[in-house]
Amino acid sequence: MQKYILLLFFVFATAFVKAQQFNLHGSVVAENAANKATVQLIELKRTLFTDSLGKFAFEALPSGSYHIKVSMLGFRTYNSKIELKSDTILGQIQLESLDEKLNEVVITGTQKEVNRLESPVPVEIYTAKFFQKNPTPSIFDALQNVNGVRPQLNCNICNTGDIHINGLEGPYTMVLIDGMPIVSSLSTVYGLSGIPNALVERVEVVKGPASSLYGSEAVGGLINIITKKVQNAALFSADFMATDHKEYNADIGFKLNLGQKVSFLTGINYYKYGNQVDHNHDGFTDVTLQDRISLFQKWTIVRKDNRLFSLAARFLYEDRWGGEMNWNKSFRGGDQIYGESIYTKRMELIGNYQLPIKEKMLVAFSLTNHDQDSRYGTTSYIAKQQIAFSQLTWDKKKGNHDLLFGAAFRYTYYDDNTPATASKDEINPLNRPENTFLPGLFVQDEIKLNKAHSILAGLRYDYNSIHGNIFTPRLAYKWSINEKNIVRLNAGTGFRVVNIFTEDHAALTGARDVIINDQLRPERTYNVNLNYLKKVYLNNGSFLGLDLSAFYTYFNNRIIGDYDTNPNQIIYDNLNGYAISKGLTANVDMAFSAGLKLTVGATYQDVGFVENGIKQQQILTEKFSGTWVVSYKINRLNLGIDYTGNVYSPMRLPLLSELDPRSAFSPIWSIQNIQLVFDGFKNIEIYGGVKNLLNFTPNKGTPFIIARSNDPFDKNVQFNPAGQVIATPDNPYGLTFDPSYVYAPNQGIRGFIGIRYNLK
Repeated sequence: MQKYILLLFFVFATAFVKAQQFNLHGSVVAENAANKATVQLIELKRTLFTDSLGKFAFEALPSGSYHIKVSMLGFRTYNSKIELKSDTILGQIQLESLDEKLNEVVITGTQKEVNRLESPVPVEIYTAKFFQKNPTPSIFDALQNVNGVRPQLNCNICNTGDIHINGLEGPYTMVLIDGMPIVSSLSTVYGLSGIPNALVERVEVVKGPASSLYGSEAVGGLINIITKKVQNAALFSADFMATDHKEYNADIGFKLNLGQKVSFLTGINYYKYGNQVDHNHDGFTDVTLQDRISLFQKWTIVRKDNRLFSLAARFLYEDRWGGEMNWNKSFRGGDQIYGESIYTKRMELIGNYQLPIKEKMLVAFSLTNHDQDSRYGTTSYIAKQQIAFSQLTWDKKKGNHDLLFGAAFRYTYYDDNTPATASKDEINPLNRPENTFLPGLFVQDEIKLNKAHSILAGLRYDYNSIHGNIFTPRLAYKWSINEKNIVRLNAGTGFRVVNIFTEDHAALTGARDVIINDQLRPERTYNVNLNYLKKVYLNNGSFLGLDLSAFYTYFNNRIIGDYDTNPNQIIYDNLNGYAISKGLTANVDMAFSAGLKLTVGATYQDVGFVENGIKQQQILTEKFSGTWVVSYKINRLNLGIDYTGNVYSPMRLPLLSELDPRSAFSPIWSIQNIQLVFDGFKNIEIYGGVKNLLNFTPNKGTPFIIARSNDPFDKNVQFNPAGQVIATPDNPYGLTFDPSYVYAPNQGIRGFIGIRYNLK
């Protein structure tokens, strides 16, 4: 009887529990969202919308297991399983934006903080999260997945390189850190290495001349590396990565608060590669050996009325070498065993200070010191460059005018042991370091005609102590058809003052003599850029972003290196004609509510020059390039998958003679990578994958990469009285030693693994 009573009690208790009804409360957070979120309980077919504060409440729900689904236009759909056994309050549900660049603030296009959609100048944004999809030891390598931007290696032996934007070489690209032009000329080659990735907030890219705001070197475009604000940075972060090629990279960052008003952020980067390999069996290292350390520190001082005051400093030291496999430092600079050894020491200081007055006036400055001690075989290149830059800007709004006035001053000291800084007196040659003064004034006015139309006009005047007066006007027009369709038209001019020895690594290799004809005149450019930006939010919650541009740049006085006239010389002169860079570029961003994201870019460009009525394609410049990033997140496994890659069409390569058996054009080539990321642990990510899945290296399909690698000092090369190489049984192709036949990294497939730790 007792058993029956207990059973009856259990049945009634179960029925009572099932009959109970509970409430479910929660809130949805979606950054910059203007719409209400839809919240669904799938099994019960119950749907409601969040209120103006993002809150929702289901009432009178039976106990049970349910799937909750939260969706909002422009955001990734949230799915989760809940067990309802009592009144339940869910924590905040954070929706992830499908458009990672929505409402981003940019500064590069106008030197003002402005919403990206409101900027009259098209600015591309790449976040630290984007670069983590293909982890690399430096910003230089990371840019390989940015459409229209290509890291170009310029030497098979020491692996130095530069950044091409829309087909224009590295010296045409200005690199800034926090808006300060600290990387230029000599440091273009090395300045992008060793910037701690842990401190990078985002990278802003402007394609096309911007000399009217930034002066010389901003002819091809701008790359502005924005470091993290101290208040937004993690208390401690660390990122360690290694590859099976024995590459090791460490990024460490931390911040400290000194009282209530002073805080600083420190970043340390160390990169080591000491594995000598020669897979192509030419007797030379396939990849340069590197030992690099970089220290970065940024200070922020809290002031009255939130006025800006920040200081930052960076120190970089690098020891890199490549050459014959049996080279060591005892052979540095000698003619027994060939090696290219580069010691680089670089210091930077940058600062921003807002004046304590009612008007918004900002003083900015940067100081850089770059020392380089290099040996390219027997050729010695010892150089020192110091740059002091200061700028005062006044940001003034009056009516529908948004004005910016500026005064800038730049001083450059440059000295080396080459003819670039030697007097032309052959009897009493003296060393004459270059001292260049470049004061300038600029004004910019953005006029809001109405809600849809605005015009930006700018003018800059610079006085170069060597070349005299330089004017660079600028005009931009923006038409906001609506929030999802924007048209921008930009036109202007640019200028660039050139020092061959600081910009062209080929002039330093020792494989060719450098001949400079006449007095090189500054290059001038005239450009126009048309941009269309479209955003589409689909009914199923997916997002599509389309960014299209057409560009055209015309060059006067373009300086071209002639590799063809004499195989032992590079002859530099202003072009007796004109050069043109034109093309089309497209970026497509797609994000699906289920978790799949795609970023695809393509660029078609025609970069060449016309001299004496004959057009030639620019050397080492592709006609077509494409990039892609495909990401998918499996939430239930805490696993992310990233597939990244690029592809390049053939480019013209430098040959040494008509008998040179190497191809005059590169093949179509592609570098592809895959990565898995696990974030199931608190504050920790573990990642790993494979780089260069196709195992592509430029030595495939060609008899050799480095010409005459068996005779790097040309001891067995014979010349005729005119200086031309004579073909002999030992040298049937009539070649001299030359490592400039390079277009792609010479490093094959490799695995990598890493771990990230972030303590907020």
